[in-house]
Amino acid sequence: ARPVLVMQLRPEDEVADDEYAAILRHGGLAEADTLRLRVERDGIPPLDLGAFSAIIVGGSPFDISTPVEDKSPMQRRLEADFDALLTRVVARDFPFLGCCSGCGLLGARLGTPITRRYGEPVGVVQVTVTEAGHGDPLLVGFPDRIEVLCGHKEACDRVPEGATLLLTGHACPVQMFRVGRNVYATQFHPEGDAEGFTLRIQTYRNHGYFPPETADALITAVSAVDTPYGRELLRRFVARYVRLP
Repeated sequence: ARPVLVMQLRPEDEVADDEYAAILRHGGLAEADTLRLRVERDGIPPLDLGAFSAIIVGGSPFDISTPVEDKSPMQRRLEADFDALLTRVVARDFPFLGCCSGCGLLGARLGTPITRRYGEPVGVVQVTVTEAGHGDPLLVGFPDRIEVLCGHKEACDRVPEGATLLLTGHACPVQMFRVGRNVYATQFHPEGDAEGFTLRIQTYRNHGYFPPETADALITAVSAVDTPYGRELLRRFVARYVRLP
């Protein structure tokens, strides 16, 4: 079986390891089913898409909307590498799931503005399944509204041209979209669970996602609500595209 390429952009080892473990756990994957790339550290090497069954991209503390002159050389290189990779992914309609940062990177590649207009604080948000979403294999049978875990300073201002909106929200309208048949992006974290988000809140306390003094209250809030539909979406993506041994 061809492995899933799991691409991560988090510089903090503990958070990156926890995110990877959550993708494995909630996606129904073993380490042996994946190739893990820490692209913030190693960059994106030349990739033969045919060697993989699918690509999953996790979140990151980088913001696309940061002025170019304020971006580190690493971030500028990463964005250029992702732009080239996503051009190929979209052209081939290659199975792809971009979560949070992955959503911004894909939206930017498709030409939609990525700004801070629709940022959301860390926590649980309710999103609505669109009519197209109810017909999508990753969401079919879901209730009209589900709760998901998110936290982002920026988002797509509008649905990218040619994309299909699958989930929408009150504070952030573009919560999930699909391009072609197989390329997906979520503004939230489908792999998210209370344990992982508690670690992220502690780690990113001073990164501008929320007032630092609210960290304990945020941890209490994310621990009080379960978000099983996000994790089911991740499980369905893996089940749809990955032939596990």
